[in-house]
Amino acid sequence: KKHPKWLAEFQACYHIEYQEIIEKELFPEAPFLRMGEVVHLVSKAYQDNAILVTDVGQQQMIASRYFHFTQSRSLVTSGGLGTMGFGLPAAIGAKIGMPEREVCLFVGDGGFQMNLQELGTIFQSRIPIKIILLNNNYLGMVRQWQELFFNKRYSFTEMINPDFGLIARGNDMGYECVENRTQLPAAIARMKKSTKAYLLEVKVEKEENVFPMIPAGASVSEIRLE
Repeated sequence: KKHPKWLAEFQACYHIEYQEIIEKELFPEAPFLRMGEVVHLVSKAYQDNAILVTDVGQQQMIASRYFHFTQSRSLVTSGGLGTMGFGLPAAIGAKIGMPEREVCLFVGDGGFQMNLQELGTIFQSRIPIKIILLNNNYLGMVRQWQELFFNKRYSFTEMINPDFGLIARGNDMGYECVENRTQLPAAIARMKKSTKAYLLEVKVEKEENVFPMIPAGASVSEIRLE
């Protein structure tokens, strides 16, 4: 009952996926920051022992994939319901429920603005969650579909964002913005060291896509790697 031939097929597929996708996301050579490498570095900084909370969108998929765990009850996500804005209040609840553990929220610039008012709850109740804002100035998941299936006819997906630093400081949070790969490890270390709520804004590639993916109405045999 070991099914070696069946498992070998998956191993062959994983090898292709690692070369085509995973390696390029975790260890990119391009100058711009990738979402996967940010998630990977944050996870390792917390020894894979933090609670991961995600919002909804590209960062949800990337964070769920590359953030690792050493114990159960460590992932809070809305799954496939598509509820943008879920992440921030969910992270507050996770920290209140498990105050002895670190809570890392990964959120996009669109979803973050759905529930910005909850920063007031964090401020008033002194809830020390760590927010990693992956900012690509787009509603990334919708933009990806518009790029791949609608010839880049972008409609209401580009974001003109506020100054997130002013918002964070106005709620007495630690804040740092990273645009360069060389700055990232030290910035993550400062976020981890902080004893209060912290917003780490990371400017990532604007038109990064999440793969593999299966187009709507297609079969698994039509999975896309690019």
